[in-house]
Amino acid sequence: MKKSPAPRLRAVAALALLAPLLAACGDPLGGGGTGTGPRVVASFYPLEYVAERVAGEHVEVEQLTAPGVESHDLELNVEKTAAIAGADLTFYLRGYQPAVDEAVEQNASGSVVDAAEVVSLHAAEEEPGHEGESAEEHAAHEGEAGDPHFWLDPVLLGEAATAFTEQMAEVDPDHAADYRANLADLRADLEQLDADYREGLTGCELDTVVVSHDAFGYLEKYGLTFEAVAGLSPDVEPSPAHLAELEDLIRETGVTTVFSETLASPAMARTLASDLDLETGVLDPVEGLPADSGQEDYLSLMRANLRALQQANGCR
Repeated sequence: MKKSPAPRLRAVAALALLAPLLAACGDPLGGGGTGTGPRVVASFYPLEYVAERVAGEHVEVEQLTAPGVESHDLELNVEKTAAIAGADLTFYLRGYQPAVDEAVEQNASGSVVDAAEVVSLHAAEEEPGHEGESAEEHAAHEGEAGDPHFWLDPVLLGEAATAFTEQMAEVDPDHAADYRANLADLRADLEQLDADYREGLTGCELDTVVVSHDAFGYLEKYGLTFEAVAGLSPDVEPSPAHLAELEDLIRETGVTTVFSETLASPAMARTLASDLDLETGVLDPVEGLPADSGQEDYLSLMRANLRALQQANGCR
């Protein structure tokens, strides 16, 4: 797609402003300090996980979203913008982090992999609390993208990994065979995770799950239905009508647990659980790692989610 003259001019101006910083930093990504390997930027954790698994020892990947930061709300400083400007490859998800979208459009000079172009995103459902909006208001809240949380489907994450690998092989053809071998290992792990979910969520006593944030729709392929207190944005306040409907649903289905998350406020989920005398639990949308994540990674967090769902829904 051709850029209009105005964005080109903005990009040139931004790069001119960033040039002194890039020169001073030498290697803004810290790629081993040698400056010899490709520079790779990933916008948030699941994409960083893929990039690191594929790139292996040949590349040091920089993630734009620091551990403990809610990825939806990312703002870029000059250093992070300079990282995008100096990257040989930027891996991001258009429509998920507006600040990254703008920086990529205006400053990226290397290759770009947009996960939204290589996976089929689910259509976004109406945000609780925005019922009755005009078409213009609805479009402003939903944006052009669908539900961004595709990485909760391991199969779709594997598709994004394949696209990243092919672009990585073009950026660094000398190590293309290694990248493709690493991809094969990653895809084997993701396929096993998908199989574990299919088997582990078979024969559940309950098939409805109440969560604080509408981030888990991609897990419905395993036979569960997820009902959210808030919408795609965890900060959206639900309407009283939505909360009343959710309480009725909980009573009708026999739901025992309301799930909060790791990086978003648990207040709404805890209030709902307290009002109905329900248990509380934690499901991780794996949007980012907690600041104290230790040895946790995508696979371990997804398996922890599976155990939590099995316990709450009485799965065999």
